[in-house]
Amino acid sequence: MEVTVAISVALSLVFVAIIVRWVWGFLDWVWLKPKKLERCLRQQGFEGNSYRLLYGDMKEYAITLKKAKSKPMNLSTSHEIAPRVIPLLAQTMKTYGKNSFVWIGPIPRVNIMNPEDVKNVFTKLGDFPKPASNPLVKLLATGLASYEGEKWAKHRRIINPTFHSEKLKRMLPAFYQSCNDMIKEWGSVTSNESSSCEFDVWPSLQNLTADVISRTAFGSSYQEGRIIFELLKEQAGHAMKAVLNVYIPGWRFLPTKMNKRMKQIDKEIRGILMGIIRKREKAIEAGEATKDDLLGALMESNLKDIRDHGKNNKNGGMSMEDVVEECKLFYFAGQETTSVLLVWTMVLLCQNQNWQDRAREEVLQVFGMNKPDFDGLTHLKVVTMIFLEVLRLYPAVVVLARTTPKETQVGKFSLPAGVEVGIPTLLIHHDKELWGDDAEEFRPERFSEGVSKATNSQLSFFPFGAGPRICIGQNFAMMEAKLALALILQHFTFDLSPSYAHAPSNLITLQPQYGAPIMLHRR
Repeated sequence: MEVTVAISVALSLVFVAIIVRWVWGFLDWVWLKPKKLERCLRQQGFEGNSYRLLYGDMKEYAITLKKAKSKPMNLSTSHEIAPRVIPLLAQTMKTYGKNSFVWIGPIPRVNIMNPEDVKNVFTKLGDFPKPASNPLVKLLATGLASYEGEKWAKHRRIINPTFHSEKLKRMLPAFYQSCNDMIKEWGSVTSNESSSCEFDVWPSLQNLTADVISRTAFGSSYQEGRIIFELLKEQAGHAMKAVLNVYIPGWRFLPTKMNKRMKQIDKEIRGILMGIIRKREKAIEAGEATKDDLLGALMESNLKDIRDHGKNNKNGGMSMEDVVEECKLFYFAGQETTSVLLVWTMVLLCQNQNWQDRAREEVLQVFGMNKPDFDGLTHLKVVTMIFLEVLRLYPAVVVLARTTPKETQVGKFSLPAGVEVGIPTLLIHHDKELWGDDAEEFRPERFSEGVSKATNSQLSFFPFGAGPRICIGQNFAMMEAKLALALILQHFTFDLSPSYAHAPSNLITLQPQYGAPIMLHRR
């Protein structure tokens, strides 16, 4: 009897100890650690709002964002879009200066604006890994963009050959087929409207880039790729909602409507991709597979890596699951980046007709009305200057984040473990101290002698990131954008419709909230 009582008491004590430990851990996560980090940052000269239990600045962020998105902004010669796109961050910087921080729930995020410090963050991968994503956001895409350490190095090694210039050259016919289909569509719209009409180019450009990535990623399976595009588009909307909320551990397991839908979408995408990959594996075994699309090039490189390192070597090759994740990333990143670049380019060329005329003159001088070729596209200087300036003013991703797993030096500051480092691409690209008093203006001529000259050899321009993790698909995106714009300029002139409302909005990437209606005129 006494033994039973003793066991009962012991179990009770163990249970109480577990509860106490869990409560202490929760208290440390939600209050003690954030306040300790806040004191440390303030002692070093950083300023920001005082920490608020659990949510930090997230509630204020949601309120300011909702208010900013409630009405469009004036489109003038100034492109000061930060107060609309990232209102809390813009206000924090205005109130507290460049050495400031914001609260992402219970985690302080320090803003890094100095180009030398930005360079250190981008190059020292071990010191500044990417922060762990909300598990719900991971359902959108993981792959190369989110891996760290050896896994990242292996995937980068395998995927690199996929985007070699010779591979891109072989994909140009697929680029052209998709772009030409869009030009024909626009031509039929204008012919029905006496050679001129109002037309919202945003959905059309999204469809174009989805079509391009479907053809170039999956070749003959591109119709299945189109289904993936629609599903990923919906998933991105859910992911953005998840980003705006503090993630509470275990929340993803609750059967909420959004959680269930996100998991269902993920299951559908995986099913389609597994089917495409298995079909391709059978074609490879039969010696019938193409290597001229991204999936073919990826699988070819993966098989070579397995042969080089040995089938049972964990450092050799990617698993089927890994290939699925990389395909999702190809699709989401490849489609989003190029569509937003093209839509903002068209808006700014509508607003700046002199640059539209100069770009068209260059395209006609290089190609006439002939089909653009790879070598000609690489020599479009004016078009390249325009794209670089659009990427400066309207970068696809407006803020990049890293974390500090241990105490880390950034310039003169010693950041404690557990702090996030925010690199506000949009604010750095618009910084008048770095770019001059005309930083908010569209001036492509600043890139006439290249990026290095425009930035005074500082890291103040990084639309595709920088350092070892620079976007692997940037040449793919730029080549696709050049071909699309060249064909548009060959066949049309365009200016803004009176119904256009300038409303840049951050939905994972920087998009036009109300679309982009323009007046399209056949040449």
